[in-house]
Amino acid sequence: MDLALSGFHHVKLPVTDVVRSRDWYERVLGLRTHMEFVEEGTLMGIALCDAKYMLDLAIRHDPVRAAALAGFDPIAFRVPRTRDLDAWKRRLDDLAEPHGGIVTGHAGQVLIGLHDPDGIEIRLYAPGGSDEL
Repeated sequence: MDLALSGFHHVKLPVTDVVRSRDWYERVLGLRTHMEFVEEGTLMGIALCDAKYMLDLAIRHDPVRAAALAGFDPIAFRVPRTRDLDAWKRRLDDLAEPHGGIVTGHAGQVLIGLHDPDGIEIRLYAPGGSDEL
């Protein structure tokens, strides 16, 4: 029996306001909506992806769980190379989006302190040695 895993299908985050969060993830991270989840006439969730369909992030209306995750960092998006973190930092600065800068992590460089509208920290991570790729 082959029990191999080949990656994530998607990651889902709880949010207090689906539209506000969608707008933030689109504006700040450049994701785009590819699916909406409407239940009984109410928008309850959205699936977002990057331009290459390499990552799929779902957001779901769930204020209680969103509040519980505030200040926590459940996601670290990988960037191709360490130098790409500098480009992301410039983008965030241009958008006047607060962040904690680039620091050395356990296995590479990481841009910390970027928070979505609910205070959930989203990190951008470049694994060590990634500029050699």
